[in-house]
Amino acid sequence: MDECSVRLQIFLQLQAVNKNLCSKFETCFGASTSRVEILHYLLRHGEVPQSALQKEVNIDAAAVTRHLKQLETAGTIVRYKKTDDQRATWVKLDEEAKRHIEQSYEEKRQFVRETFAGFSEKELEQFLHMLSRVSDNVSRVTKQHLGGQK
Repeated sequence: MDECSVRLQIFLQLQAVNKNLCSKFETCFGASTSRVEILHYLLRHGEVPQSALQKEVNIDAAAVTRHLKQLETAGTIVRYKKTDDQRATWVKLDEEAKRHIEQSYEEKRQFVRETFAGFSEKELEQFLHMLSRVSDNVSRVTKQHLGGQK
């Protein structure tokens, strides 16, 4: 197999694993990865201004707003204004939703354990290092292309 063919196979395999992983993850948690990211952020930070949430999660502002409206309708989050600052909209998890999310973390840990079953700690560290390098390369290439450099 030539060098280009191996790289293409790795790339295609990464895409397939990512698609499958996201699908299984969403099925396991009953929510999209974007929504899980929002909920995880709120769990870690408690109440936050909606503008801060939009800046911190890796999701565009309009999508965050759509997710928050749906989560609010479902009773998962609460959006409100503080009496001392009527300009900012604050967001926090509903207490029952917070307990449910904390309980789901054990399911997440089990999913992760099963996903990486059979790997030694050394293999996992090497894999993480290689994925970090791939991620750095993708970021670099993306920035070059967005900046008009080729």
